[in-house]
Amino acid sequence: MDVKDIFRTALRQSGKGRGYVLLNIAGLATGIACCLLIFEYVAFERSYDRWNPKSDRIVRIQDEEYQNGKLIVPCASAMPNLAPLMIKDFPEVEGACRLYKSTFLLSNDARDVRFSESNVYYADSSVLNVFNVQLTEGDRRSALSGADKILLSATQARKYFGNEDPLGKVLTIRSQGRKLPLEVTGVFPDLPMNSHLRFDLLVSYKTFGRIIGSYGNPIDPMETRWRWTDFYTYVLLNDKENEAGFANKLPGFIDKYFNSQPENLANRDRYRLIMMPMPDIHLYSHFIQEAEPNGDSKSVSFLFLIALFIVGIAWVNYANLATARSLERAREVGVRKVLGARRLELIRQFMLESLVLNGLALFVALIGAFSLNRPFGLLAGRPLGTVFTLPLAYWAEFMAVFLAGTFLSGLYPALILSGYQPVKVLKGAFKNSTRGQWVRKALIVGQFAISIILIAGTIVVYRQVSFMRSQRLGADIDQTLVLKGPTGGAYNGPANAAFREEILGTSGVKSLTTSSLVMGEENLWSTDWEWIGNPQGRHIVETRMLGIDEDFIPAYGIRVIAGRNITRSIPSDRRSVLLNESAVKSLDFPSPEAAVGQLVSTGKEFGWDSLKVVGVVADYHYEGLQKVIEPLVFVPHADGRARYSIKIEAADVAALIPKIKAVWDRNFPDDLFSYFFLDDFFGRQYVEDQRFGAVFGLFALFAVAIACFGLLGLSAYNVLQRSKEISIRKILGATELTLVYILSVDFLLLVAAGLVIAVPVAWIVMDKWLQSFAYRIAISWWIFGIAGFLALLVAFFTVGRQAWKAAMTSPVKNLRSE
Repeated sequence: MDVKDIFRTALRQSGKGRGYVLLNIAGLATGIACCLLIFEYVAFERSYDRWNPKSDRIVRIQDEEYQNGKLIVPCASAMPNLAPLMIKDFPEVEGACRLYKSTFLLSNDARDVRFSESNVYYADSSVLNVFNVQLTEGDRRSALSGADKILLSATQARKYFGNEDPLGKVLTIRSQGRKLPLEVTGVFPDLPMNSHLRFDLLVSYKTFGRIIGSYGNPIDPMETRWRWTDFYTYVLLNDKENEAGFANKLPGFIDKYFNSQPENLANRDRYRLIMMPMPDIHLYSHFIQEAEPNGDSKSVSFLFLIALFIVGIAWVNYANLATARSLERAREVGVRKVLGARRLELIRQFMLESLVLNGLALFVALIGAFSLNRPFGLLAGRPLGTVFTLPLAYWAEFMAVFLAGTFLSGLYPALILSGYQPVKVLKGAFKNSTRGQWVRKALIVGQFAISIILIAGTIVVYRQVSFMRSQRLGADIDQTLVLKGPTGGAYNGPANAAFREEILGTSGVKSLTTSSLVMGEENLWSTDWEWIGNPQGRHIVETRMLGIDEDFIPAYGIRVIAGRNITRSIPSDRRSVLLNESAVKSLDFPSPEAAVGQLVSTGKEFGWDSLKVVGVVADYHYEGLQKVIEPLVFVPHADGRARYSIKIEAADVAALIPKIKAVWDRNFPDDLFSYFFLDDFFGRQYVEDQRFGAVFGLFALFAVAIACFGLLGLSAYNVLQRSKEISIRKILGATELTLVYILSVDFLLLVAAGLVIAVPVAWIVMDKWLQSFAYRIAISWWIFGIAGFLALLVAFFTVGRQAWKAAMTSPVKNLRSE
């Protein structure tokens, strides 16, 4: 038989048994579609920054601060003086740049357009070369040199200038009552979404000096400061091969300039510099002060593995279903062998049938992937687009997996079918042997073990997220409207007092407090503190700080456990602080009560060399439960109105917001009104975990559904083999329920065996996942009980339907051939 005949026969056989074909295609298409969607997600996550032709030579310099040998601050940013020093000291460095992230109110006064911008970076002129930013307008050599210059992305240019040419025109920064005009010196294309650092506006680095008042000073902290670690520092190496050598030189570099200084040696205070290749940042860097929320390499790898598991389960199903149909095709094989067909020809035919069915399934899967791409992107929280796309390398990887799976899943049934002996088959003496049953059963056990692991994992993820969202924070964030403080107009002065008075007089407002941050924001304001007079000797601790007014503690219901709150009525409280419990412990105070009345200091640099502790408050979660509660010092900061927290009545919130806006507009006419509800804002910290749980759960559902196809195939195979036994038992008086039990129990035992395998694996995997959370649930035994019960229940209904159908069949139909 030639290839055409084999192909024609394969197509004819694929068209027989409509239910069998549809079941096979449904299982295979579901598995392949899941695999394609996950491949696209993985490809997107692993593509970050690879659009940049220089990305393999760009590294980010990150710093870790150690005190007394203990890591206290792992930071994604670094010191402002690193970039120029590295250009001077390292021959491997082709270029380097610094970026400082900021926010401000920006306006085009000529068109009366203004926006609050939060994705702005002050940057060295070398940033254009390092990041390979091409300007569509402007001169790259001078665009960011000097002060008072700004570059716009294409989107920002349209936002501020419409269809006008922006080059040479002026935009104005409004900050703390001051106005600073900036010349637009260039426009660059929008950065791709798969960028770990996405800037919309670039302002020349020296402009930042104008903002903070250091421009032109002989000793500029923007050039010399070692303890100001807020500058993202990128280095362009002249050759990727120099990465290892460059990294090996970093310890000596930081020792030379910082660690070896007498003061740092005395305080046991040291830095360690970390080199992070730019393409690795998105998935592998999880420091504080990341420029954008990063992904997680473990989650991506785990989903990639799930994709292979799911499509593997689908191919196992195909093998089982093909084997289940083997009894129907035994006579066909016998006749063809008598007519001279060789076993190799039969194997080729059955393999070609496998290819045809898998090809049809791939076609259906592609339709499904294209149709579900956008909804899946929304679920995963990734901009996957409306059209399914996959890089060529991933297509090659997928096709390799597809062809290997098609070959292996078709080979097993092909060997079984082609091995039938024609004499036995045609005499009617054929009875399928039990040879190979253990393989099929082992595959079913494996399928359900994977399914149970995914079900248990989904429950664990859901419980952890629910635990974090439901835990008491130690502070009341309900019914709290937060306004972003004024920056463009009168930052201090009478406008603030007038605004407070009007807001507190507004119906529906219960209280108003100001602070430098609110719960849910990453607190990057920190410095070294020590307890003056510590009997154990000098002990310096890096501690977070929060600027508050006297209303902050009562407004948020934070419990004072020793001493008292700060108050305006006591003038000396301007040089007083509050500590949280963690700060009490880290500063070596024996108890909260012992800390009250003691003096703490940051040194003379900030003018806080001798501040009195007037109270201690209970620890509360000012960030999500993924993080530990850090030591926190509350400093009186009456002018630090970065955030206004307004406690409001629950009734008619929609009517209250316009009233608050009207008060804002009267007092801060130069500032935009921007607000959020604190409980919603705080909950955003758990969005990525929720999305991971949703994706995890979705594919767990698909895995269980596909596994049921395999169970259906094996149960159908079993019923065919035992049809005469069932009829004889029924004639001898067996009831339908007894027959259902006999036909189902073996399969339920397979699922139970899968549960035994799944429990330790799921426990280890999910316990490791939970370790990334500072506050986490304990894994309870009942989680696996529920997962196993759900798997058994689904299996019972899948097998039970086949068993019940067999039990209800008339014995005459099965025994008439005897």
